[in-house]
Amino acid sequence: MLDRLQALADRYEKLSELLCDPDVVNDAARLRSYAKEQSGLEEAYQGYREYKSVLDQLAGAKAMLEEKLDDEMREMVKLEIAELEERRSWLEERIRILLLPKDPNDGKNVIVEIRGAAGGEEANLFAADLYRMYVKYADSQGWRTEVLEANASDLGGFKEIIFQVSGPDAYRKLKYESGAHRVQRVPETESGGRIHTSTSTVVVMPEAEEVDIEILDKDIRVDTFCSSGAGGQSVNTTKSAVRVTHIPTGIVATCQDGKSQNDNKAKALQVLRARIMDIKMQEEEAKYAGERREKIGTGDRSERIRTYNYPQSRVTDHRIGLTLHRLDAVLGGDMDEIVQTLTLAEQQAALERENMG
Repeated sequence: MLDRLQALADRYEKLSELLCDPDVVNDAARLRSYAKEQSGLEEAYQGYREYKSVLDQLAGAKAMLEEKLDDEMREMVKLEIAELEERRSWLEERIRILLLPKDPNDGKNVIVEIRGAAGGEEANLFAADLYRMYVKYADSQGWRTEVLEANASDLGGFKEIIFQVSGPDAYRKLKYESGAHRVQRVPETESGGRIHTSTSTVVVMPEAEEVDIEILDKDIRVDTFCSSGAGGQSVNTTKSAVRVTHIPTGIVATCQDGKSQNDNKAKALQVLRARIMDIKMQEEEAKYAGERREKIGTGDRSERIRTYNYPQSRVTDHRIGLTLHRLDAVLGGDMDEIVQTLTLAEQQAALERENMG
């Protein structure tokens, strides 16, 4: 571990030199690339510096015990050693996590798709609740959201809504949200006061740049049509809505919420690239089926991952056994505890896999 940390520290310091090099400063692409690489090493580098400092302090404290000390001073030194040993153990565990292989998509923006599933109109209304939850969470993180496509239902829910979340570490924090979300409550459409169970599905995909997924003009078919609103009624008479079909895979993306046909085509291509990349990622994960089953939140997209129980104000994440009795806060965007617990569970699983390996 120390050899890996030293190599990392050497690279970090070399990057510091490069970022001051006039040739690099005048080259925007290299400057951005080096700055991003150094930012990715920052936490591990600072952890290593503290770890080395703790080791030096431990060596000094243990050396003091070899000297002639009065009983009171000896006890103070022993207490300091115990505290330093505890700090060293914590740092070693933290550094092992920081040295785990990084998901190359963690720093990317995301495209989120939410659909009403089982439960009819109630599922669509819950899809709208989930959308608002993610928008409020994004606001709390300083991220920006933009609706790419929305298919509203008659009562104000969403049969489907697709939106982009842009900001640092958006994929790292939202990637565990993919799956089936279940709600238990008395629907607005229920006059008898009975609790119903409905589900909406969420898919979180890293945004794919053109360099990640190249889509050739010859491989797509572009159809235009008039935009429609809730219930299917036409909302304009110009063919500004766009449907793009990727012929090799059969994947389709539609957008009608943009200001123009060109805007809708660009957004549809954005969704199309993300869907193609998502399929490629799932295919790669399927090659390592055993590891995939052990990972958090990368299983079957139809897997029920979380239940939102209104009568008991309870949210339960079934993958990690986490239950919170503050439903309103979670739906209001306070998702930090859920996100952090899922991240820690995944890191612990990754450490166990590495130790077994």
